[in-house]
Amino acid sequence: MGQLLKIQDYVSRYEMDLIRYTNQFVRLKKQKWQKFRENWKIEQEFGPAALLPNEPDAGDEAPAPVLERVKHWFKKHNDEREEVPEIPAAQPHTIQFSPQLAYFPETEAQLKQLFLDQLFRFQLKWASSTLLEEADIPASYYFDANLKYFLQRFPDTFLLMYKPVFTLKKTVMEMETLFITPTAVWCLKFLEDRKDAVFLGSKAHFWSKRTEKGEKKILSPMIALDRTENIIRQILKKHGVAFPVEKGLICRNGYIDYPDAPVGLHVLDKRAYPEWFHSQRQLRSPVKYMQLKAAQLFMNECLSAGAIHKTGEHDEEPQRDGE
Repeated sequence: MGQLLKIQDYVSRYEMDLIRYTNQFVRLKKQKWQKFRENWKIEQEFGPAALLPNEPDAGDEAPAPVLERVKHWFKKHNDEREEVPEIPAAQPHTIQFSPQLAYFPETEAQLKQLFLDQLFRFQLKWASSTLLEEADIPASYYFDANLKYFLQRFPDTFLLMYKPVFTLKKTVMEMETLFITPTAVWCLKFLEDRKDAVFLGSKAHFWSKRTEKGEKKILSPMIALDRTENIIRQILKKHGVAFPVEKGLICRNGYIDYPDAPVGLHVLDKRAYPEWFHSQRQLRSPVKYMQLKAAQLFMNECLSAGAIHKTGEHDEEPQRDGE
């Protein structure tokens, strides 16, 4: 599951200590999943009654074997567990992750999806708070299909910055999505509409989009994507960090016809996306030093809503596509 470092201009604890929280997230996820899975297996084997046993009948000479086994399991895991400290209890904004069996999944695949869905909601809270602040993010993020997809379908070592807002030379600009993998930083632009829509690309300011309802003009997605790529390259070059930069147009449910696509652009439409997705999923490399260094540089350029509220600076609206 990818890690959510930043959502637009909302505060994030990853800004406080990137290395600490990236490592902590991996440990936390692993620990919680193991316990969640073990609880499910116990309930699957012994039934719900075994987890909350009734008092033995008066005539019973000894506890039932099942009850003994359940008690032994709980005692063993209470004695041996090494809990990862999520946030110090004394802090005002304590956010704990305690996945619950809201329903009983029949398969482990269903169990994993239940766990990931609860972890996704926890990630949004974690990435929109610090030890002293907690941002009130719009509820729409909890239903954002692209955000959820990129967090749930990729390895833990992939770091996501979802449309971060940068401040460069006193100019506030909204970037496209940044996916920082162990081998490269990907600047990604989503270009998705109705199923099997066709986007006709060109070097012009506007593209055409064709659906069953007809054809219409849209602003070229390359304007925002090129701007994001240029800024990312400038930041890395300024600090002498040699880390590959890639850019991609994503259209998983349709097609992109772009004959004059510039060299270096990955057109990830319905035909090419599955292969790219598979190659990224197979990348099982641990978090790299240069990956973290690049991510930290980008985080340093980010605007946080808390800074606006405290200082009153950067009151202007961030630049977006076509501005």
